[in-house]
Amino acid sequence: MSAIRKFFQKLSQSLTRAMSGRYGMDKLNSVLLWTSVAIVFVAMFLPWAMVRLICTMLAYVLMGVVLYRTFSRQTYKRYRENRRFLMLLDRVRDREHRHFECPRCHQPVRVPRGKGKIAITCPKCREKFIKKT
Repeated sequence: MSAIRKFFQKLSQSLTRAMSGRYGMDKLNSVLLWTSVAIVFVAMFLPWAMVRLICTMLAYVLMGVVLYRTFSRQTYKRYRENRRFLMLLDRVRDREHRHFECPRCHQPVRVPRGKGKIAITCPKCREKFIKKT
């Protein structure tokens, strides 16, 4: 039993060393991976061979992107990509607010929905602009 335990400890240590400095998994990678698995699953039941092939190739491309992002050493770029994805996901989920961008400094501004035409003041540069919520 101890020989097996030592083997797995060595394997774990070598994987930890190999992944140091790499980005790893995040929410965007998880969504891309599960999307590619779903595409492969749907492609299995498609009757047309050409469409099945295209779906399978798309799934492989998505899996390649997941592998590239996971093993990337450009952690700051991957972090920014994931952050943009999470911000987009929050905007889609937020049903109570509208999101606008300041015309001067491009700061995102969140205002409540259903208030009609309102004057919005940017919290960063104090630019005022009028939008319909």
